[in-house]
Amino acid sequence: FVKNPEWFDVIVTDNMFGDIITDLGAMIQGGMGIAAGGNINPEGVSMFEPIGGSAPKYTGKNVINPLAAIGAMQMLLEELGEDKAAADIDKAIRHTCTQMKSMSAGKMGMSTTEVGDTVVKSI
Repeated sequence: FVKNPEWFDVIVTDNMFGDIITDLGAMIQGGMGIAAGGNINPEGVSMFEPIGGSAPKYTGKNVINPLAAIGAMQMLLEELGEDKAAADIDKAIRHTCTQMKSMSAGKMGMSTTEVGDTVVKSI
């Protein structure tokens, strides 16, 4: 997984190992601020979330990377069958990543608001 993450599109596991794998995957992608996760239940309610946690030390500083939260919404839309909307958001996230200096909080070269605005303008 670590050497060749591109080999995997979907990984099915229980919650404990899923948490470990998503944290590892997030760091491979560039940081916790970029990773979204989904707990898929084909027979019931599914949940989508940014996996980075609350990061209280950054409260009110406008430096958190919002792409994980936006990516979670993209995954939700895809699960709901809103394929065009999901694809548009995915494309906007990818474009926004090319505009950022880093994926890490406080090192993006943009504020949280500016990252969000860049995503919106890219749709």
